[in-house]
Amino acid sequence: MAVAPATQAPALFGLNSGRIKRMSDLIMAVLLITIIAMLIVPLPSWLLDTLLIVNIAVSITILMVSLYNNDPLEMSVFPSLLLVMTLYRLSLNVAATKLILGHGHAGAIIEAFGQFVVGGSYIVGIIAFLILIVVQFVVITNGAGRVAEVAARFTLDAMPGKQMAIDADLHAGALTEEQAKHRRRAIAREADFFGSMDGASKFVRGDAVAAILITVINIIGGFALGMARGEDITLALQKYTLLTIGEGLVSQIPALLISTSTGIIVTRGASETPLGQEFAAQILMNPRPLNIVAGTLLVIALLPGFPKLQLILIAAALVFAAHRMTKKEKEGEIEAQRSVQLQEAIDSAPKSDSTPEQVMGLLSVERIEVELGSNLVAIADPEQGGDLMEKVGNVRKAIALELGVILPTVRIRDNLQLRVNNYQIKIKGAVVASHNLMVNSLLALDSGLAFQRLDGVETIEPAHGTPALWIDRAMKERAEVAGYITIDPSSVLVTHLTEVIRSHCSEMLTRQETQKLIENVKQSNEAVVNELIPAQLSLGEVQRILQNLLHERVGIRDLNTILETLADFAPRTKDLDQLSEFVRAALSRQLCKQYQDDDGTLRVITLAPSVEQQLREGVQPTANGNMLAIEPQFAQGLMRSLNQQVESAVQQGYNPVLLCSGQIRLPLKRLIERSQPALAIMAYTEIVPKVEVEAVGNVEVELSLV
Repeated sequence: MAVAPATQAPALFGLNSGRIKRMSDLIMAVLLITIIAMLIVPLPSWLLDTLLIVNIAVSITILMVSLYNNDPLEMSVFPSLLLVMTLYRLSLNVAATKLILGHGHAGAIIEAFGQFVVGGSYIVGIIAFLILIVVQFVVITNGAGRVAEVAARFTLDAMPGKQMAIDADLHAGALTEEQAKHRRRAIAREADFFGSMDGASKFVRGDAVAAILITVINIIGGFALGMARGEDITLALQKYTLLTIGEGLVSQIPALLISTSTGIIVTRGASETPLGQEFAAQILMNPRPLNIVAGTLLVIALLPGFPKLQLILIAAALVFAAHRMTKKEKEGEIEAQRSVQLQEAIDSAPKSDSTPEQVMGLLSVERIEVELGSNLVAIADPEQGGDLMEKVGNVRKAIALELGVILPTVRIRDNLQLRVNNYQIKIKGAVVASHNLMVNSLLALDSGLAFQRLDGVETIEPAHGTPALWIDRAMKERAEVAGYITIDPSSVLVTHLTEVIRSHCSEMLTRQETQKLIENVKQSNEAVVNELIPAQLSLGEVQRILQNLLHERVGIRDLNTILETLADFAPRTKDLDQLSEFVRAALSRQLCKQYQDDDGTLRVITLAPSVEQQLREGVQPTANGNMLAIEPQFAQGLMRSLNQQVESAVQQGYNPVLLCSGQIRLPLKRLIERSQPALAIMAYTEIVPKVEVEAVGNVEVELSLV
């Protein structure tokens, strides 16, 4: 849920907004002390009139603000404001009671409500006051309290699922760390707000009960005092009843306005438009109901005894509104048809394709490309509410921070040859991944805490291959409460794209981009660049080393350290694989941080000494670098045992790393990367001091079977 950013308060009475903020705490403290003092100190009638007018004005202001409020959290202060206003009204009730019982009058405002509003009849006043109390207490307050209670319960139940959804978006690169923190704060504020509203609605209910008691006390007490002063019984009853009813009305009408504001805030979800615009857009969106209502009113006008003029005028107004809506819809259809015809004319216009520039354009190959089936175009079209383009932009930022590579622009286009719900990801023109999406559904993933089976279409989450379900969007809250993570279709595609980019990032690092990265380092560390390139290594050789690192998902963002290490070891050897291993050792702190679990522990799978000895003896140099020359039976046993250990560690909730000696690390990676492409392999020399290492598996091979 989007939270409106805090805006700077405007200047008030010539005061600077910053000064108002600094004085706000002092003003609030003085205000509360003044309200409490009103319960004790008698007030003159003119001051009571002023404070009653302030009460009415503030109540109307709160109602208007709630009408134009787009998000409940924009008024997160409302529960506290409700408490302050309730205490303020009760202090006015006490002050008015003192004047009524002590002096027989309570100012012009209360007398005006007692005489003009109820026509001077205390019986009418009592009935109007009781109806007002019933409306506020039974209808609005009870309804708002129930809505706040349910909203608080469901908000708290949905918090774990929302938090996990934020973690999923953050992991997919759809969110930055700052955006994720902002959304987590918004979820916490939302839970606090609805929980506070659940309790704050009790203030209004108690205020209504207190108003009834104060009214009864004032009537009985006033009548008794009037009799004690020798006043006429009838005149005393009428006088004190009118004053009491006037005081009750002038207090409860603002209370009713604030109760209405409470109901509006808790019954509205997050929206981008004020309440009035939503009414107009949702209720008056179809002219047919207006015509039906107009026809019904005209039929009623034909019946005897009904006011024909009013019925006919209202029916005419509804017919006019329906006619305007129909005319606007037709104009929109005509405009859309013209746009389609214009686009068709542009597409059908003859184009010359014989110029050299246009022919050369056919030879270009996009390095990263996403093709969408016809049903998936909507998720990439901002005019239809699609956010795919924005999320892909966030992926490029996340990859830059994680791997230190500036990705080329990801081209997104439609492909009518694909199935309507299918998409495919291309790297350098070749399809490397594809999947199906259900645009009007959500992907539900078991977070490991799911306790309920959902109805949906079974599928596989494309990025990690885990089982999932496509569920209806209306089941989102239910799924999150049941322990599932819900992901919208565009986020599913973006997560898949992110994993594909991580796996093929080394292929997309060109010499040109390598040169740009080095030029960026040269601005701050010119000496190391001049020493290394081209005296020790060529640009292409540096590119190859960076590609080796990216191939194993090692970030090259710390290019200073990488170039410094290459400058140190390039005079000793020109073997690019060995230089890559030296760079990995220099980045050991980064590697450990990358593979540590949330608790800071590095979970590893080790090799039995006999297995490691066998592998060390099998290392052979080849034209393509060091490889393992081992018996097929031994290789099969090794892979079988390794797969078992990895599967066991994953079932325990770990993401393990295979730990071995530096001599066999790279050859072993080349051996197992086809069956375990995501398994990271680290050398003992890459473990930095003070990192806690825990072995969660040990690979053994029965040599007797070899």
